This record gives sequence, C-alpha cells and structure tokens, in this order.
Amino acid sequence: MWNLWFWFCLALCTADHFRDEAERIMSQTPLIDGHNDLPWQILTRFNGQLQNPKANLTQLEGTHTNIPKLKAGFVGGQFWSAYVPCNTQNKDAVKRTLEQIDLIHRMCQTYPETFLCATSSSNIRQAFQQKKVASLIGVEGGHSIDSSLGVLRTMYHLGMRYMTLTHSCNVPWADNWLVDRGDDNPQSHGISKFGEDVIKEMNRLGIMIDLAHVSEATMKAVLTLSQAPVIFSHSSAYQLCHHKRNVPDNILQLVNETRSLVMVNFYNEYVSCQNVATLSQVADHLDYIKKVAGPGAVGFGGDYDGVDNVPTGLQDVSTYPDLIAELLRRNWTETEVKDALAYNLLRVFEEVEKVSDHNALPNENFIQLSELEGSCRTSYGYPNHSYQHRPGVLPVVLALPLLYLWLL
Repeated sequence: MWNLWFWFCLALCTADHFRDEAERIMSQTPLIDGHNDLPWQILTRFNGQLQNPKANLTQLEGTHTNIPKLKAGFVGGQFWSAYVPCNTQNKDAVKRTLEQIDLIHRMCQTYPETFLCATSSSNIRQAFQQKKVASLIGVEGGHSIDSSLGVLRTMYHLGMRYMTLTHSCNVPWADNWLVDRGDDNPQSHGISKFGEDVIKEMNRLGIMIDLAHVSEATMKAVLTLSQAPVIFSHSSAYQLCHHKRNVPDNILQLVNETRSLVMVNFYNEYVSCQNVATLSQVADHLDYIKKVAGPGAVGFGGDYDGVDNVPTGLQDVSTYPDLIAELLRRNWTETEVKDALAYNLLRVFEEVEKVSDHNALPNENFIQLSELEGSCRTSYGYPNHSYQHRPGVLPVVLALPLLYLWLL
C-alpha cells in the first residue's frame, strides 16, 4: 500500500514539475500560433462589431479565444486569419477580406494594452519585450485576391504577411486539397503560369507562402519554385492520420530541404481521423514531424475558433502549457521547445524578409480574362477590349430641338 502511495506521489510531483518547467520556458519564449479564426467568430456572431458589449474580448464567452485565455496560454504571437468562405469567390471576396483585415486592425486599436499589430519579425520581438500579443494577418485562401497581383500588393500594404494559396476550392491558378481526395477536379495540376507569378511576387514582397489546404501537386510545385521557406500554417502529419489536409512524408522531406515549417493543427479530424482526439495524439504529430523533417520544421497552428472539435486536454488557447509539458515529458530539449514555440517561425519569417526585394519593379502580368469566372466582371484594359461611349440623357435632350427643326 505504501509503495502504491509513493509511486502515485512521485507521478504527481513529476507532472507538476513538467508543467512548472513549461510555464518557465514560455514566460521567456512565448508561443507563436500560426492560425486562429477569432475574427471569423466576431464576424458571424456580432457582424464584426467589436463595440458590442457581448463581443468584449476580456470576457468573451463561447469561443476558444479571449484575452484571459491568451494570457494563460502564454501566447505572444498570433496570426489572425482574415478568412472568407469559398462561396465569396467571383463575388465579393475582396471586399469581405478587407473587412476582416480592418477587424484585426480594430482589435489592436481597441485593446492596445494586449495586442500589438505586427508586420515584421522585429515587431514580434518587440511585442515579446512589451508582454503583448504580436497580432499578424494571414489571409486564408487565394480567392481573396481575385487573381490580381495588384490586390495582393494592396493587402501586403495593409499588413498581410502570409496567404494560404487555396482554401477548400480551386482558384484559377492553384489546386486545393479536395483534388487529392477526388472531390474536386484538377485545374492547374499544381499551379499555373499565373500561379508562378503569384509565388514570385509573394517572394518579392516578403509574404510568407502558406500551403495548408493545397493539393500535393501544388505543394511540390511551390516548394520547388519559392526562393524562401514556406509554411503550413495549420496542418498535421499524414502518416499518423490519413487525411488529405495533412502533410505526407515526401513533402516533409522537401520541408526539411527548404527549411520550411509545419505548424500542427489541433482539429480532431486531422489529429486522429475521428471525432475525438487527445493532447497526447497532438504531441505524436509534433514528435513525428520533428523526426522526419527535423526540429527546425515544427510549430503550432491550433486552428482555434475555426473548428468545432478539439482534443481532450486542449479545449482552448489557455491549455498550450499542458502540451509543452507533454513535450518535455517526452524528452524534448529546452532548445527544441523554444524553437517550436517561436524561433522556428521567426527564422522562416526573417528568411522571407531577406529574400524580399522592394527595389525590384512589381510584376505587372495579369491572368487572362478567359480563365476567370463570374458574370459581373468588366474587361477594361484587356486586349481586344473596345469601350464604346454610350450617349447619356443630356446629349439626347440637346439633340431633340435640332431633330424637330430638321423635320420642319
């Protein structure tokens, strides 16, 4: 009986030790998360109105994320998702995305004591020093730029620092993950010629390329073409859960070769391929990616507030220290933990910034009008477009007296 009591106390004390170590490390190196959909929650629940008393982020209920939870989870950097669904494609995707970008800026303005809007790796380090959450913008889905390099550049100027090339739909220049599952037809078989222009312009500007949600052919094409490392902002390991949203081993090898980054997703369907999952299974994905792609390839992309089902033990953003404690329990070194928490992402961001070249002239190529859909499009500026001025009411009115005199 005494032996059982001894081992129980030892296990309890050891568990507390790992949790204490996790908090110590995270107080020095806060976590940077690659993908959080809180702006979507604010849009759908409050029509984007942050001043609604129920939208108060210091006490927001019914979400994975609020300010107290972020502080408890030692979150020091967050890529907020400026997401609009695929059904906005060829309609009002650009408008709705700009509204989401505006919402993220308003979050920083409304809660300046908590959030620091960031557009560079140095801004993230500044936020760490000020004990604030570096708030960065990730646009989730290439449909948000409506196949326009001009819109891409404009969103960069407004603070976008990564763009997910597709969501769960093809764009005219890149294929999405549903192609691999057979639920969508390949269109570009990876990326098209214009897709290559998008990648090169993202490199020139210093926008991180996000390959979550894209097809495997798109992954290969981009990893080969990009001059800078890329990220998977919220994806897991395919070998552990055979879901096409996850990253297969051959791509993890390319991730290693290109010094890129996989930020592990917490959605149960991507963790266990079932409706339920556990914290331990998420740690398995982190372990596996570290083993195959290297410790420099691991990050966190919880997908909080973008999914319904999250693992037991990881119910919201406040639980990150429990996951870090589990990694320590699995003999991750302090350096490996700190790299996964922040330094891997900072390293990728810094390499993307180094590749950028704002002295080079912007790419002025355009996609062919025939490659675009949507009945409301105009064709100004395209070859063979002729604009005929139609007489308005005033010229017609002025012509009536002359017509009357001629008839006389």
